[in-house]
Amino acid sequence: MHSRSGLFILKQELFEEIPREGETMQILIVEDEIRLAEALGQIMEEQGYQVDMVYDGEDGLNCALTGQYDVIVLDVMLPGKNGFQIVRLLRQAHIKTPVLLLTARDETVDKVTGLDCGADDYMTKPFVPDELLARIRALSRRQGDVVLDEMTFADLSLELSTHSLSCRGKSVHLGYKEYEVLKLFFCNPRMVLSKELLLTKIWGCDSEAADNNVEAYISFLRKKLFFLGSSVEISTVRKVGYRLEVSEP
Repeated sequence: MHSRSGLFILKQELFEEIPREGETMQILIVEDEIRLAEALGQIMEEQGYQVDMVYDGEDGLNCALTGQYDVIVLDVMLPGKNGFQIVRLLRQAHIKTPVLLLTARDETVDKVTGLDCGADDYMTKPFVPDELLARIRALSRRQGDVVLDEMTFADLSLELSTHSLSCRGKSVHLGYKEYEVLKLFFCNPRMVLSKELLLTKIWGCDSEAADNNVEAYISFLRKKLFFLGSSVEISTVRKVGYRLEVSEP
């Protein structure tokens, strides 16, 4: 049967036979058709994936720039910024997350434009969920070819497997939330991250955590950076958020 939006074909007998993946993936859906986005989200959540959904280009770009997702499912025609612009900006920011573009236009020129912008795959609406899921699995396997165990910024090294932060021969262990917050900054160096973004990405959309939770963990991390003697600091951008940067000598 067709979805209410008419933009994809749901064949339940095929969907139920799709094997579940063994490991959880984080998927970002950027789609302004809310019914379609919610339907896609439900399909992916039933496969065991963690899904975030946003409905315009600006929010989609901000979420994608965090670098926290395994795959991004991105509509081309969006308010704010279109899918082509978002992919181009992601690649300019060295965000390598695989992107699957969705469009209602079956035009070769659109496909060429999307792939030239840096997208990894392209699907035309309407589509069958089992093909979409198969393409997502293929993109995640491609992303998984490179496994990072360490992230660096200036004189800091963050060990992803041990949650250890090191600088010039000294190291400290980070608690889970400290690690998640700092990792988000490492993925977005020199970019301002708002308290709202930090709350959403680290504590979740449905969490009762408040701004003072963010402030507390920023304080914890600043103390550890001071202990390590790092040249890196988390600076406050008044009324906007925080930024990871190298302090002035």
